[in-house]
Amino acid sequence: QVQLVESGGGLVQAGGSLRLSCAASGRTFRSYIMGWFRQAPGKEREFVAAINWSDGSITYLADSVKGRFTISRDNAKKQVYLQMNSLKPEDTAVYYCAARLGPGAEYNYWGQGTQVTVSS
Repeated sequence: QVQLVESGGGLVQAGGSLRLSCAASGRTFRSYIMGWFRQAPGKEREFVAAINWSDGSITYLADSVKGRFTISRDNAKKQVYLQMNSLKPEDTAVYYCAARLGPGAEYNYWGQGTQVTVSS
């Protein structure tokens, strides 16, 4: 089992920055892919970013956040980060950290989420 706990959410003005953290505990494997998702009120959960746990050499970003968000990880600390810059009101959502065993697997480990609110 893998436990994921997000932190770092909050209220920020448009144009500001936040860094979300996801702490992983329990069994972790080098093959894991770590992802960030978000869900705004009344909308479906959407993919934001992903990174391979082993060396962080492969990253994916949703088109809506490219150029503004960066995903990274620190294996020693078992942390995954989402650096969010140039935030927009439409980035307001609950952000979730998730993990899957590999490229062909489902995301089956989820954190409880952290609220990000961007004011205009």
